[in-house]
Amino acid sequence: MVVDDSAVVRGLICRQIDAEPDLCVVASASNGEMALASLRRHPADVVVLDIEMPIMDGLAALPLILAEWPHVKVIIASSLTRRNTAVSMRALQLGASDCVGKPEAGNNNYTTEDFNRDLIARVRALGAAAKESAVRSPPAKSAPPPLRAPASPGAGLKPEIVAIGGSTGAPPVLIRLFESLKGRVTQPIVLTQHMPPVFTALLAEQLARAGGRPCAEGRDGEAIEPGRAYIAPGGWHMLVERHGGQPVIRLNQDPPENFCRPAVDPLFRSLAQAYGRGVLAIVLTGMGCDGARGCEAIAKAGGRFAVQDEATSAVWGMPGAAAKTGLAERVLPVTGLAQYIAQVTETGL
Repeated sequence: MVVDDSAVVRGLICRQIDAEPDLCVVASASNGEMALASLRRHPADVVVLDIEMPIMDGLAALPLILAEWPHVKVIIASSLTRRNTAVSMRALQLGASDCVGKPEAGNNNYTTEDFNRDLIARVRALGAAAKESAVRSPPAKSAPPPLRAPASPGAGLKPEIVAIGGSTGAPPVLIRLFESLKGRVTQPIVLTQHMPPVFTALLAEQLARAGGRPCAEGRDGEAIEPGRAYIAPGGWHMLVERHGGQPVIRLNQDPPENFCRPAVDPLFRSLAQAYGRGVLAIVLTGMGCDGARGCEAIAKAGGRFAVQDEATSAVWGMPGAAAKTGLAERVLPVTGLAQYIAQVTETGL
């Protein structure tokens, strides 16, 4: 279902989705109130929801949708203004599965083609997850036992840096992790989250508040310091290089990897080269396989990585792909990941 007060935007999004052979739009609506009524007549797996609408806006409709249809996945689609992005981030905390930014004229970092690609990929991945959650029996939701890979060369050593990669469903998980790790991790944290410009800046602000540590978008040439967190800016790959022994951030606009920019793999590969055994990497919920090859590079260099488990992931694409390498040290729920990161960074064990 597509919910947007603009008939033009509704039409464009509906045509994009209906053009895919495995997807179809069951209904559309111009505000949240109409969406709720329409969902009762036309069940949907995914709702593409605008923020600013008359009568009932997206933020008001979201909790009502999730309360009546818990399996439905909601994708927030809003223009890339700071205000709308802030509201979209709030929607993620209220249970929305993901958000995409509507492109604006003059923004070459996020085009109409980017929007269409991102939206279709999310509708497809979240639609599959919604169907699975609708039929899943309660026992299947229990987390599998933690997995322990053979000890890596980095085991027993405190890591020098923590790296995190995530996509669909990861922002709320990141906030929970930063809250749980507040005051505990002294190492720098670098992270790549699949998000367009503006979103990554606001996510950094939220993580700074949640974790009580400075967190901002990385800047090209910026030195990496202990106790700080750096997030790849939307539209840019973020890497880490050493210059005279000092690790610094490098940004580039090389072609997307795994259809993403920023992508996790370039960051992880650069860390394997810059830190070797000193890397602890975490892969969070997200669609696709971004991060798996980077994790292999980290493990080959003697570093360590763990992934979020399927039961607590919105989409077990990225963590599942990394786990299937057979090199993950742990497969853990969100709370377990926080404990694992704290233990490894404090003791090396």
